[in-house]
Amino acid sequence: MALLESEKIPLGSILPAFRLPDPNGTVYDSDSLFGSTGLLLVVTCNHCPYAQAIWPRLIRFAAEILSLGVKTAALNPNIHPDYPDDSPDAMKTKIQELEIFFPYLIDAEQNVARSLKAVCTPDLFLYDSDHTLYYHGRMDDNWKNEKQVSRKELENAVHQLVKGNPAPINQMPSMGCSIKWKE
Repeated sequence: MALLESEKIPLGSILPAFRLPDPNGTVYDSDSLFGSTGLLLVVTCNHCPYAQAIWPRLIRFAAEILSLGVKTAALNPNIHPDYPDDSPDAMKTKIQELEIFFPYLIDAEQNVARSLKAVCTPDLFLYDSDHTLYYHGRMDDNWKNEKQVSRKELENAVHQLVKGNPAPINQMPSMGCSIKWKE
């Protein structure tokens, strides 16, 4: 497990358009994923301990921000024969186990993750309704223990977005396992 931090990406970057399937074969295009206020797009997977640690709070948070017009979608670029825990079948199991209600998409060719400049799982991207990057960073200041969180940076960013305020200046990178890039 190689620990990496997310790459600094200029705010205001436009989300590249994409079409990806979920494990059941339903295809989503990026435009359809947006809520009236924006989209939280999470590059993640099943096996990474950093991703596993935030899945429950991510699902709860996604439910909370839905009423603010921010939808959530996740995509898994680790569709790799060496990582069977991240296979589409394993994704189906994860969706059922955790009751993931938002699209959890298969980025089998890794094109979307590459276009986002994602480097780790989880890697979180918050886009406004114009599809421009508003926040790119960690969920909070304690990935390992939710009870010890003192700063909820993603939550703060969503509330600033909803209020129409400028993006937070200090955005701490997300950290997690390296994406399992295909050669």
